[in-house]
Amino acid sequence: MTPTPTLFAPIFIAATALFLYSCWKRLSLTALGRPDDRLTNIGQRISDTFTYVLAQKRVLAKPSGLIHLAIFWCFLVLMVANTEFLLHGLFPPVSFSKLPDGIFMPLMQMIDVVSLITLIAVTAAAIRRIVAPPYPEARTFEAFFILFLIAVLMLANFGINAAKIARFEGSTRELAQSIMPVSSWFAPFVPQTAGKLVHDLSWWAHALALLLFMNLLPLSKHFHIVTSIPNVFLRRQEQPVLPDREEFVSGKEFGISQVDGYTWKELLDAFACTECGRCQMGCPASQSGKALNPRTLIATLKHNLMKNGPALKQGAKPPVPLIGEGADSVSEEAIWACTTCGACLQSCPVFIEQMPKLIPLRRHLVEMESRFPEELLNLFENMEGRSNPWGIAPTERGKWATLLGESPFEPGKTEYLFYVGCAGSFDARAKQITIATALLLDKAGVSWGILGKDEKCCGDSLRRLGNEYVFDKLAQENVAIFKERGIKKVIAQCPHCLTTLKNDYRQYGLELEVIHHSQLLLYLVQDGRLKLPKQVDMGSLVYHDSCYLGRHNNIYDEPREALALATGSEPLEMSRNRENGYCCGAGGGRMWMEEFDGERINLQRTAEALELKPDTICTACPYCLTMLDDGIKDLKAEKVQVKDVAEVLAEAVLMTKK
Repeated sequence: MTPTPTLFAPIFIAATALFLYSCWKRLSLTALGRPDDRLTNIGQRISDTFTYVLAQKRVLAKPSGLIHLAIFWCFLVLMVANTEFLLHGLFPPVSFSKLPDGIFMPLMQMIDVVSLITLIAVTAAAIRRIVAPPYPEARTFEAFFILFLIAVLMLANFGINAAKIARFEGSTRELAQSIMPVSSWFAPFVPQTAGKLVHDLSWWAHALALLLFMNLLPLSKHFHIVTSIPNVFLRRQEQPVLPDREEFVSGKEFGISQVDGYTWKELLDAFACTECGRCQMGCPASQSGKALNPRTLIATLKHNLMKNGPALKQGAKPPVPLIGEGADSVSEEAIWACTTCGACLQSCPVFIEQMPKLIPLRRHLVEMESRFPEELLNLFENMEGRSNPWGIAPTERGKWATLLGESPFEPGKTEYLFYVGCAGSFDARAKQITIATALLLDKAGVSWGILGKDEKCCGDSLRRLGNEYVFDKLAQENVAIFKERGIKKVIAQCPHCLTTLKNDYRQYGLELEVIHHSQLLLYLVQDGRLKLPKQVDMGSLVYHDSCYLGRHNNIYDEPREALALATGSEPLEMSRNRENGYCCGAGGGRMWMEEFDGERINLQRTAEALELKPDTICTACPYCLTMLDDGIKDLKAEKVQVKDVAEVLAEAVLMTKK
């Protein structure tokens, strides 16, 4: 009943050759990228692959992931069936029917049922894409055609089996119906005399649909079926993802100006994207109407690579610029819109690294072309001249402490350096957080000190804005001071300082034990070193997660626990919280830039908090506090107060009457 191999074999060979050529044509472009070692810690990589590929952990973070999970696991089963189908077409003696009955019968039952599940799943996926697509552009002919081909494969499989059942009689037919329960539903519609014709037509429909599907993969977003598993295996394991350290040598080009400046793994990302849209759903720039969309960023890099690949392979100048206004170029507006919040990294099911691809583009614009938003000029000059964003004299850094008594860090005597940071030293509102933290540390008897005028900005905003040269200068100066004074333990009240000192400075050979003030204050309360005479009444309190505290450093519970102890009740949660929290809009150096397009991100986040009708909005980051405080004023909700965790604890510990 199987069509002759002499006809199928040349078609199969041609289709397979075309598939392999298409895969090679695209994947060979990744070799244009720079070297990157992604083969360390193999055991952990294998474990992660099982967790995020086979168990689909990130896919299942959304309810729609159930459809994908069904299709994925069904495909694993049907891959076995399709392999047998192709081998049987080439070599007719190869067949599951040669297996022992104890294996053959349950295997055929499973394949039959799984085919039905797949048909239901692709139907559900098509309906969802019509009724509630993840984003409007998801309704594409390609997407629906791929789903159609999968449906054809399933129906053709039922047709093949139904034709076989229709030709059987008596006990043989009953046995076949029990082995293939779903296909047996179709058998009554197949006349016994037309069984061979239906079988052959179904067989060829299945064969051609399978070979067409296979060859469409490299030409479409569904190439991720081939590339996503290795992409997960080769994912960057550092947390958080850090920019590479730049080497400043004469004649070197800084940043990235053309697509082969990325590593081979970063280029592989471009072919692994599933275009599910989860990154853009969490991206504050995209959701507020800015030019940046992380999904289209990856698609743009792919198209740019494919357009420029032939020229780059020959060592010629690429015809399409990487940075520009064309359809296959990344616009400067998109480059500067990123808040580096990490939402795209957190949400991507296949661990594509969207955000890290933008910082090298910023570096090129800043360090090679001196082209950046005008409002950053003062920031860069102030950072280079006086080591703080406002250009205030370094002698003013420690003045907040004059009323508390001098607390200089003494090498060999002081346990903790209280790294106050620029906001905590100079910003009038943030200084209140600094004072509250210092008073609590004194109350608990913690040994701490400050650097005063010797403290310099950590350089977080500089690095994320692409001014790696000035960041490198500050980092080396800070590392020298820390090593000279034997500083090992650091308290940071700004998450941006925390992540820079704890993570970025490792690239400079400095290993520090850095703790956020909300963590330390919680531990002091739990140890009994800070007494809570009476819980403070903050009314209805909602907590906002800082991106750099949460997603970048995985600190979610401690601020919440500290607030619960201080107020006697758990803080309210916004709909987007913890790993799925929404940025305040200040990260990635956006604190120092204006928003000219779309909605203001801080107003979106403030409005989300106000939906809960809180009396207090609490955070654990001076940037977030500033952005939310501004949002409260702009939305005319001045009755709502914005406070830091330290201020709430200070009110409970220091200002409550016994």
